Amino acid sequence: MDFQVIGKRKPIQDAALKVTGRKVYTADMKLPGMLYGKILFSPYAHADIVRIDTSRAEALPGVYAVATYQNAPDVRYNSAKRMIDLEAPRTEKIFDNRVRFVGDRVAAVAAESEQIAAAALKLIDVEYRPLPAYLSIAEALKPGARPIHGGSNIVARMETGEKIPESVFAACDHVIEDRYTTPPIHHAAIEPHCALADWNPQGKLTVYTPTQNSFAFRVILSEIFGLPFSKIRVAAPAVGGAFGGKLEMTVEPVAALLSRMAGRPVKIVLSRRETMMATRVRHGSVSYVKTGFSNDGIIQAMDFRIYTNTGAYATSAMNVAGALMHKIFLAYQVPRMHIQAIPVYTNTLIGGAMRGYGSPQVYFGMQRQVNCIAKILDMDPLQVQLNNMVDPDSRHPESGQPLGNPRPKDCLRRAAQLIDYPAARKAQAESRRAGGRFAIGVGLALGVHGNNCFGVHRDNTSPMIKMNEDGSCIFYTGAHEMGNDSIGMQMQILSETIGVPMAQIDAVAADTDACLWHIGDYSSRGVFVTGAAMQQAAGKMKQALQEEAAGLLGIPPAAIALSDGFAFEAANPAHRVSLRDVMIHCQSAGHGELCVHATYEATRSAGSYGVHIAKVRVDRETGKVQVLQYAAVQDVGFAINPLMLEGQLQGGIHMGLGYALSEQMTFDEQGRPQPLLLKKYGILRADEMPQELKIDFITGKGGEPGGPYGAKALGECPVVPVAPAVVNAICNALEIEMNDLPATPERILAALRKKEETQHA
Repeated sequence: MDFQVIGKRKPIQDAALKVTGRKVYTADMKLPGMLYGKILFSPYAHADIVRIDTSRAEALPGVYAVATYQNAPDVRYNSAKRMIDLEAPRTEKIFDNRVRFVGDRVAAVAAESEQIAAAALKLIDVEYRPLPAYLSIAEALKPGARPIHGGSNIVARMETGEKIPESVFAACDHVIEDRYTTPPIHHAAIEPHCALADWNPQGKLTVYTPTQNSFAFRVILSEIFGLPFSKIRVAAPAVGGAFGGKLEMTVEPVAALLSRMAGRPVKIVLSRRETMMATRVRHGSVSYVKTGFSNDGIIQAMDFRIYTNTGAYATSAMNVAGALMHKIFLAYQVPRMHIQAIPVYTNTLIGGAMRGYGSPQVYFGMQRQVNCIAKILDMDPLQVQLNNMVDPDSRHPESGQPLGNPRPKDCLRRAAQLIDYPAARKAQAESRRAGGRFAIGVGLALGVHGNNCFGVHRDNTSPMIKMNEDGSCIFYTGAHEMGNDSIGMQMQILSETIGVPMAQIDAVAADTDACLWHIGDYSSRGVFVTGAAMQQAAGKMKQALQEEAAGLLGIPPAAIALSDGFAFEAANPAHRVSLRDVMIHCQSAGHGELCVHATYEATRSAGSYGVHIAKVRVDRETGKVQVLQYAAVQDVGFAINPLMLEGQLQGGIHMGLGYALSEQMTFDEQGRPQPLLLKKYGILRADEMPQELKIDFITGKGGEPGGPYGAKALGECPVVPVAPAVVNAICNALEIEMNDLPATPERILAALRKKEETQHA
């Protein structure tokens, strides 16, 4: 089918505003009478607040409110709660008399300027009683460790899949078992966390915030302050980067409390240091993976046990653990699989949602073991992957439901073509024979991520479309614009369906007072769910326009086509009327307006698949890694906007390379996070990207059933295979094993020393 709008390369809708600095973000906003808020953060990893005296701060001219646990709502909540009926561990308060990590909230001030607010913080006198602090999963699980929240430092023990008897592994030709670790890393979005709250005299609270889930924030604020939803409005202006980091509530309740106390709007904008110290990170993990396989490279059984570091509060602990458990079943046709996930409290930064949502942690161990299988059997890793990957007609081993139309084998073959895999393997072999300072290696990995909420809870959204009397239209969507052009994608689908040029379409987005309910923008649901919802709503508007135009054209509605702002007879395009005339007719003859909405529920999931292949050069003397070539191919079903997909894939590779080689949040002996500045954090610079980067997409072949036009998501999946592909390449280059991220020069040199010691022993 020949499409006019979808499938075309369209620039992001607000690109010009962003690059010229004219885009308005929350931090740019200013309301009449607005005050500025600042937060006092804990210097201790774990301590009781014995005494807090705010009198000097309150007396400072220009200070309008000082908040502590003494005057804040004594309500526990979960900042990752999704919807009104979803229960999750409630471990957080706006302020508490106990702090549980360096960066926990102690107090907050609202003042006429940021300078006055900062000066007031210094006048708050706090006496702490230090408590034992546990800065790692191992420390938190030691016998006798004091519970951080009562009961146990284990949040929960979760498992899925039938336990695998030892006899199953005993029957395999080979069994490998190893331990893998991944670090906490920061989202490092360009925009820091911020919020502007306005609690007006009529008792209505409005919060402007760069959130990924406006309706969820409304739920949480309602629970904290005891307000009905009618008295809370959450609106999301432009979001300057999120990657999951703005899915959970952080400073919003503090701004709301200060606004209520001061009787004026209050804006809080965290500095970069504060954002790094006090918000969210990807869950660090320790996993144990056991794999049994036969001499032909067929995997017979895989058993996972993974501990995730949820940090000081539960927030997304259960959600991430549940998500990662189910994702292991999407990759391979393995007869027996079992996984146990154990989130653990520590006195460190809170583990929250981040791009991939558990997949990078669990797939790192899985893909490292697949590389080990190839090494043990002296097989090409590509062949081991092909021997085990799911096929388009595969079904989920737990539910028995179809996996959709997965194309990982097509991804693998295309990636091998892009990078000239035989030549890369030859270069690796020649490098091994030659020895010398520099070693060449090639590694590959499969990554999978589900589309939508995986059946964990309902997943629906309700766009609304209204035609204007001049033939233009506007749609209302709960979706958030986070740089992925979700609004533009919906605009393309709407334009394609009803024939209104994109320039004549506008959107109202992510406003709980203007838009219908939306579950949030996470879980790779943008195209698969939100796009499908818009396709359904647009179809209803198309039908309404056809029925209205039929009265003007004197032909049946089914005979009418819509394109370029006109309604016309499909068999005779010259017989036409403008949509402007259609709408005037609607108002004058029908005495009405055209406004439709659709509530779409995603009843089936799908998997996004990607295969990445890396060719690296490793300096044996320094441990430095250079990625020479990189090929990435993703199965997207159908590309609604190829330009946007390319950007998402390239961005995912960049983020994954940082995870693989350089990014990590560490903690000193006092629990202070390191580093707190982006220039020291380890994000790869543009000149550190692969010298040769080739990307492609697998489309067609029926696309993804249930997705709009056969499309499915891309956003999160590209992050998943990067780290194991790169580490596999390093290991293959040096003939070593590395099971800890990031693969820093220090770790590489240590692995080389260990190899030499083993050879000499």
